[in-house]
Amino acid sequence: MKIILIGYMGSGKTTIGKRLSNYLEVKFLDLDDYIEEAEEMSIREIFKNRGEVYFRKKETEYLREVLDQNEDFVLSVGGGTPCFGINMQLINDATPNSVYIKSDLNVLSDRLMKEKEKRPLIADIAPEEFQEFIAKHLFERSFFYNQAHHTISNQNKTVEEVVIEIQKVLV
Repeated sequence: MKIILIGYMGSGKTTIGKRLSNYLEVKFLDLDDYIEEAEEMSIREIFKNRGEVYFRKKETEYLREVLDQNEDFVLSVGGGTPCFGINMQLINDATPNSVYIKSDLNVLSDRLMKEKEKRPLIADIAPEEFQEFIAKHLFERSFFYNQAHHTISNQNKTVEEVVIEIQKVLV
């Protein structure tokens, strides 16, 4: 069984994915971590030194590599992964268990403001423009996120509650 969690940055994909993989007793993978290990650079360094186009090409390459594995896993992908090239198609073709972790704009803005320096796409956004940027970006990406096989809102829910909901919809 391959379960792929998608959603905007800060939606909790990694936290939820780790917990879900523990419950299901399968491997957990984070695509960003996988890319950093393969490229021997942080995502931030890749963006800075090689640019976003390079990163997105490598992201698709590594996504294919992970999806081709013949073992069960829970995979958390970056917030932008489903939105570029054929990545969303690759995800949905690989499994009937793609799950969009849907989060509220205010929750995302609050979480991301606290860690924005760690995230290349938002590191330089001015505080007064931050929530508007997140709202616009989330709207643009929703088209892709909504192509997931399942949507689970994490609004006012614990990680355990979200994990239980995901388990109920798995095919």
